[in-house]
Amino acid sequence: MGHDVIVIGGGPSGLMAAIAAGECGADVLLLEKGTKLGRKLAISGGGRCNVTNRLPIDEIIRHIPGNGRFLYSAFSVFNNEDIIRFFERLGVPLKEEDHGRMFPKSDSAQSVVEALITELHRLGVRIRLETPVGDILYKGGKTIGVKLKSGETIGATAVVVAAGGKSVPQTGSTGDGYPWAEKAGHTVTELFPTEVPIVSNEPFIQARTLQGLSLRDVVLGVLKPNGKPIVTHRMDMLFTHFGISGPAALRCSQFVVKALKKAANGAVAMSIDALPDVTREELFQHLAQLCKEEPKKAVKTIAKTVLPERYAVFLLERSGIDPQAAAGTVSHEALRAFVRCCKQFTFHVHGTLPIEKAFVTGGGVSVKEIEPQTMASKRMAGLYFCGEILDIHGYTGGYNITAALVTGRLAGMNAARYALEAKTSRSESPVQTAD
Repeated sequence: MGHDVIVIGGGPSGLMAAIAAGECGADVLLLEKGTKLGRKLAISGGGRCNVTNRLPIDEIIRHIPGNGRFLYSAFSVFNNEDIIRFFERLGVPLKEEDHGRMFPKSDSAQSVVEALITELHRLGVRIRLETPVGDILYKGGKTIGVKLKSGETIGATAVVVAAGGKSVPQTGSTGDGYPWAEKAGHTVTELFPTEVPIVSNEPFIQARTLQGLSLRDVVLGVLKPNGKPIVTHRMDMLFTHFGISGPAALRCSQFVVKALKKAANGAVAMSIDALPDVTREELFQHLAQLCKEEPKKAVKTIAKTVLPERYAVFLLERSGIDPQAAAGTVSHEALRAFVRCCKQFTFHVHGTLPIEKAFVTGGGVSVKEIEPQTMASKRMAGLYFCGEILDIHGYTGGYNITAALVTGRLAGMNAARYALEAKTSRSESPVQTAD
């Protein structure tokens, strides 16, 4: 007994694909290998689920550095405002927070997952949990169904692959879908971690000197060998026992990965501007004035008026200044060295945590082989891809989930249309020949 559409994977894009196919009136089966649906949704946004982002389309695409432009056609069919309306219709009103991030008013990711599951049931989508797929079956250039790990085969006219990438494997995304894509003739580009903490062997990191210190609203940059920035991000960051993390570091991480591939010595320079709103000269004049006014004060007391104390002490020592020294005894030359550190503290990084620890998978099924308006495979009829298995990756902040929901919507809708058209043409053809 076959189905019109089988959707593989119960994450954001799979749930959306199954709903979209169900809305078209197709007979849909959703297969999930885990014990429950929406596991990655449930932990996203710190358990509050950052469902989408309200920035204008051009801005959203700019925040998806990995092939974001491929999504322009998809957004013309279904976009971030449509996602907001979709959830409102399901009884999940959203609210806007900083940088356009949209969260459920309930502040609960679970409410998002439950609304999607309720809608699947309403549409009569069949759901099978703990049902891992072993393979997708193709015949004569067409998709004909799936074979489960258990050996059972299930026929289908169209198959939507929403099996995820290789990051956050505890939610079930362990890269199962890539071999199925390759078998259909697709190219899977090299996989790499993005939105991942960065590792450094610098002595001050190894000594955990700054471990646990967060810096707010700084400019973090990844530098070329000539010292010019490849990219900079102005956000918060955090020093850890192995390197750096926090929003700015996560955003820089994919550029670190790419720069390390070219680096001769296995190291890439990064820099921190801890005070982006003042120039070096302004900062120098300000500090010199304070030292002059209070010459007896410890220089660290003056430095900590502009920086968090631990970071101020660290940079003073780096500049050869004793933090306890009287402010009046610090030479202008030493003060300028300290200012240079405040505005451009440079250090080396040597890698990132593995892809399993990344928030997002870089690389995947090449978008050159996918129809941008339908998510259909250009290699195999009846095969559709959506979500993180595609070679699309964005920064955190609702961008990846937007890409997942939009591509899921298109894949499900078009898989259903394809399957229903095939059904109609079969019933209209006068002679039914045995396959």
